[in-house]
Amino acid sequence: MNTFEILSPAGDFTRLKAAVDFGADAVYIAGKEYGMRTAVKNFNDEDFKKALEYAHKNNVKIYVTCNTIPHNDEITKLPEYLEKLNDFKVDGIIASDIGTVNLVKKYAPECELHISVQSGITNYESARAYYNMGAKRIVAARELSIEEIAEIRAKTNKDLEIEAFVHGAMCVSFSARCLLSSYMTGRDANRGDCAQPCRWSYALMEEKRPGQYFPVEETKKGTYILNANDLCMAEYIDKLYNAGVNSFKIEGRAKSHYYVAAVTNAYYLAKQSYLNALNKNNQNKKTEWELPSYVKEELLKVSHRGYSTGFYFGTPQNSQSYESAGYVRDYAVAAIVEDYKNGTIIAKMKNKFSIGTVLDCLEPKSLPFTLSVNKMFTENDELIESAIHPEMIVKIPFDKPVKPGSLLRMKA
Repeated sequence: MNTFEILSPAGDFTRLKAAVDFGADAVYIAGKEYGMRTAVKNFNDEDFKKALEYAHKNNVKIYVTCNTIPHNDEITKLPEYLEKLNDFKVDGIIASDIGTVNLVKKYAPECELHISVQSGITNYESARAYYNMGAKRIVAARELSIEEIAEIRAKTNKDLEIEAFVHGAMCVSFSARCLLSSYMTGRDANRGDCAQPCRWSYALMEEKRPGQYFPVEETKKGTYILNANDLCMAEYIDKLYNAGVNSFKIEGRAKSHYYVAAVTNAYYLAKQSYLNALNKNNQNKKTEWELPSYVKEELLKVSHRGYSTGFYFGTPQNSQSYESAGYVRDYAVAAIVEDYKNGTIIAKMKNKFSIGTVLDCLEPKSLPFTLSVNKMFTENDELIESAIHPEMIVKIPFDKPVKPGSLLRMKA
């Protein structure tokens, strides 16, 4: 049966493990250099080995981002780094800079070459050109519609894969290439160090009236005129699949362990639902399918801005939030399940909760369910009313086995 890839982000090994456990087919990560996120831990040599061992044991691929736009002093060190990735046997390297692309083919010939969204591929001629340069995959520019992606698919070699973003934060720049942060703070977004000035509140100031601010909208705080809503295409994975998208990419290497787990799990469930519908209808691409309501609910339980469909259906609608750059955060992780023994959940506490709390349990690759905390004990079997110390081990009696790694959530 034909299928497609769920590609999840990971900023460290904990998040990589969550992505693998909760249903990713592939995970994209970065080393200490050349990746587009400097605000996260990222992976050193030992981390790479550990990540590859865990992922490959679970039949999950690892792609490494080398998608910054390097300067001269950085490009001289790149061949050695690429040789190391080649020796590690990473499954693919994501690049955007032409010089980097050339070096990947020379120094990491055993790794697939993926062309980053940073390259801004918006037409089939560009896609063909990168394929002729040795690319196995292109990441479609965020500005493309579903119809444009379908045309690129129809007019390129069938061996060229297409990856597209389906979920996560959106950037106001063209395919994530932005100079705003560099101009305002000296932090280069094209080298992974964006200060996110697009999320700040702005007002107008007239040249001869310094200190007098004129709001673009009539609010006390000005307006967040550059603040883009988050992308969410879970309802339309059938349309993207039929357009020829091979890999569905979730944004968020700087996101939390919980975010990676929950969003990956949601898209895993959506994928299974759609593939089951296709299978029942003999792979007929005209199969009618609707996203299950529980997937929609899951995507509202993670930290997010308002959702939009980006450019996939033409000019973006409801794509900006002008009143605030804040997130909706309705759920928090109460504890992470470490084991289940003798009718008892053994978990590590993350946020305070008490007897009487109703927890929402998210198991890997499973539908969520609720459980009530009627009794709770310490690691030493002492009865307690509340779990108040971060990282403390708690025991919760429950009549159904719960998988290790499951997340116990509660209303924030």
